Amino acid sequence: MRRPTAPAPRGRRSHRPWLTAALAAAVLLPLTSATLPAAADTAAPAPAGRQQQYAAAAGRHQVPESVLLGVSYLESRWDTNAGRPSTDAGFGPMHLTDAATALAEDHHGDAGEDPRGDTGRPVGAEEFGPALTTLATAADLTGTDEDILRTEPAANIEGGAALLAHYQQDLGAPLSGDPADWYGAVAAYAGAAYRDDARTFADEVYATLRTGAARSTDDGHAVTLAADPGLTPDTSRLDALGLPAQEQSETDCPPDLPCEWIPATYRLTDAFGDYANHDKADRPRDQKIDYIVIHDTEGQYPGVIKLIQDPVRAASWHYSLRSSDGHVAQHIRTRDVAWQAGNWAINAKSIGLEHEGFAAQQGAWYTEAMYRSSAKLVRYLAERYDVPLDRAHIIGHDNVPGTTTANIRNMHWDPGPYWDWNHYMNLLDAPSPAIGFEKKLVMIQPDFDTNLPAFTGCAGASTTPCPPSPSSSVILRSAPSPDAPLLNDLGLRPGGQPATMVVSDVGSRASTGQVYAVADRSGEWLAIWYHGLKGWFHNPEGAEVAKFVAGTLVTPKAGREAIPVYGRAYPEAEAYPPEVPYQPVSAHPYVIRAGQAYSYGGWQYGEYYRAVTFDGSGPYDRTVIRGQTKYYEIQIGHRIGFVKADDVDVVTVS
Repeated sequence: MRRPTAPAPRGRRSHRPWLTAALAAAVLLPLTSATLPAAADTAAPAPAGRQQQYAAAAGRHQVPESVLLGVSYLESRWDTNAGRPSTDAGFGPMHLTDAATALAEDHHGDAGEDPRGDTGRPVGAEEFGPALTTLATAADLTGTDEDILRTEPAANIEGGAALLAHYQQDLGAPLSGDPADWYGAVAAYAGAAYRDDARTFADEVYATLRTGAARSTDDGHAVTLAADPGLTPDTSRLDALGLPAQEQSETDCPPDLPCEWIPATYRLTDAFGDYANHDKADRPRDQKIDYIVIHDTEGQYPGVIKLIQDPVRAASWHYSLRSSDGHVAQHIRTRDVAWQAGNWAINAKSIGLEHEGFAAQQGAWYTEAMYRSSAKLVRYLAERYDVPLDRAHIIGHDNVPGTTTANIRNMHWDPGPYWDWNHYMNLLDAPSPAIGFEKKLVMIQPDFDTNLPAFTGCAGASTTPCPPSPSSSVILRSAPSPDAPLLNDLGLRPGGQPATMVVSDVGSRASTGQVYAVADRSGEWLAIWYHGLKGWFHNPEGAEVAKFVAGTLVTPKAGREAIPVYGRAYPEAEAYPPEVPYQPVSAHPYVIRAGQAYSYGGWQYGEYYRAVTFDGSGPYDRTVIRGQTKYYEIQIGHRIGFVKADDVDVVTVS
């Protein structure tokens, strides 16, 4: 069957003349046809409750209510996000898409930042595609104004139901009351370019239908999807979508997650031996993979794919994930080293995942489809490479330390405070630490939906308030008071000024899943050790934003007044052969003083992966230089850091 096309846009939507065939090949056009179901009765008042809104829309368009709920759950978890677009320009509970997402600058290769993060190698010499247009199609199907579809949850749900019914009819299938008959329409709703992506989306929806779900939405509505454990969908109409298969022979992905191989460029860029944009290696045989780094793209998917293939851009990462359907593309083999984190010590021991999205622009929510694809991929990689499923090893780009003091201010802050770390770690099935009876360690864990820090600078001036948005961040104060100044991060502000509430300023905030040592208490306020300071946050009983956990912490050895903290765990000078320049481990401005403690994230001996030539022909090139200096990872602030084992004691607390 041909892949159906959308009805021609009406005059009121003449702002979409850019939907050319070339651009349509880069992004996915909705599945529609010229035969449209009857428009809904927009004059009828919408039911007040969200559950009733789903039921009413399903009934009017003859879509099984469970199917409508399942699709909506996979797109948005039934949230409205206050009418803001997703990172893929999707609106409302049904993620109806429109080309309204704001654009952002590419965050790879910014001035002053070396994404490779290796001072041992001299540094030599976006496009944004359109979003999907399912919101316009839903407006045609229902006769509802586009602005209403964006902002009114009931109308948005109505539009999603109309789309599902339309896809079902377009496949020549009946508007059946049996959820098993709707697999093809659900797969079409993904808007996927490949058959396997459409299948994966539909499989996740039907997995949700079998297990059921229940939660309160971000605007306070209780919604329940009853479990149907015996549901077996009829998958026979998947082929009728006419989608091509994709080649996966080069990819390193779990069997149930389709991945596309789109190789990053690897070539000489000038006559002096400079090259782009990653390094060959043989991990984990030559160096253990310790980290998986979560990024967002700060750009839309088509431009990001072009960037990874650009021979003059010194930036790379292993995987890209698309927001609309969770599609995964792999660019670099996991055995090789990507230039992604701005710290060569982390690059050499990590895998980087880029998620289509914008950290600040209030396209602040990510689709459930992308969260689930990412979690499935990370679970697989973590098991394969023995990476612990905790926030000391599953880290954001914003948790990566600068290599030296001078680099700290150039480090990135994505995926930002709007990434739902609690939900993500739950999808990973990350183990929960034991309860901390000694109350010496806390794990940050605010309720994402109700935690709304007053950030600024998402758009316009740095003082412009951001729209209130759910966040994983807990703000730290210099005293147990909501009016106390924020802490000072000496790496970001050597002059001693306090941090700000600008959304990109990570100098005084902690994030979900991070573990810190308790420093003090005062009533309902709790303090943690953070960059050598006490960071206070409100933690009232019944509305806690952190919980006491058991674990391990490090403290200065007796008699030591100040312990240095480092941004990379490199070998001592004696470990380097004469042909290889020594890579110093200069201390950061942060110190651990007597009486302070920090959470322990594992240990490693100092290592430096020597990779400075395109063909590996340099002295000791593509080899790992190992030392005898042992380091411990600690949660020093918002970012991780390293201390030398000889400087500290390790203490287990229950």
